[in-house]
Amino acid sequence: MWKTILRRVLAMIPQIIILSLFIFLLAKAMPGDPFTGLINPNMDPAAIEKMREAAGLNNPWYVQYWDWVTNALQGDFGQSFLFKLPVTDIIGQRATNTILLSVLTAILTYLIALPLGLFSGRYQNSIFDKTVVIYNFVSFAVPIFIFALLMLFIFGYRLEWFPTTGSVGSGLESGTMAYYGSKFYHMILPAISQALLATAVTIQYLRNEVIDAQQMDFVRTARAKGVPTNKVFTRHIFRNASLPIAAQLSYEISALISGSVVIEQTFAYPGIGKLFIDAINGRDYSVITALVLILGIVTIVGNLISDIVMSIVDPRIRIQ
Repeated sequence: MWKTILRRVLAMIPQIIILSLFIFLLAKAMPGDPFTGLINPNMDPAAIEKMREAAGLNNPWYVQYWDWVTNALQGDFGQSFLFKLPVTDIIGQRATNTILLSVLTAILTYLIALPLGLFSGRYQNSIFDKTVVIYNFVSFAVPIFIFALLMLFIFGYRLEWFPTTGSVGSGLESGTMAYYGSKFYHMILPAISQALLATAVTIQYLRNEVIDAQQMDFVRTARAKGVPTNKVFTRHIFRNASLPIAAQLSYEISALISGSVVIEQTFAYPGIGKLFIDAINGRDYSVITALVLILGIVTIVGNLISDIVMSIVDPRIRIQ
């Protein structure tokens, strides 16, 4: 198994190289540059051109790409034109917020989806099952930005149960219990908003697998031998039904991160998603390319993690 994992890791290298080249060329294809629209219109064009030259924007694309890659391998993604700070520092500050929000969202997603999917499949065509199916249809149909705005309006502005902006209260000292409590409090509403819609895929997968597993021969044999229903459900049905959940782990990781773009922008939550939108609006290529590359690598690694989890859940499966 370890040799297979090593081969998969080595195979990721050309994937990341191709991804980095694709990202860089797409960023260069965007109209304008970091100096477009951000400089005093009365400024001397010659001075602007000198700034572009100093930033290396007039070099051939392959020279710029090589410089970017070699610096990135050393952990240097350049300087942000918009924030006037090193890109790694900016992403490091925002990444913590996004990771915490994504982890909380993932926990809430599975806490909601697992029981609903399991019991909906076990008690097919019951009132509970029909209610879950309706909930799933609504979750699939409602756009996340509309649902987030609705949650923000009801629970943030009308009821005032949760804060509407930021990631922590003002005036709190970092590292204190009050600071961490405020940070968690600011994450609750964005996490619930994203989790309630993210559960739909997991519930549907799990429900269908439970229904199919109940018709399999080994389940009928176990019941014929007098094995208690709960034991059949936990040891046989649930284990087989959990395989698609493990298979879509990589999708869940990328979906949480991509969904955070909308959530963070809606709730003015200072994470990677909001940083990405601000960088696009400001044509900050250094931040854009670094973020997309990191998110792409996370997705590739997520696929590997998904395969490993599947092999652990079912020893019959081996990573090819």
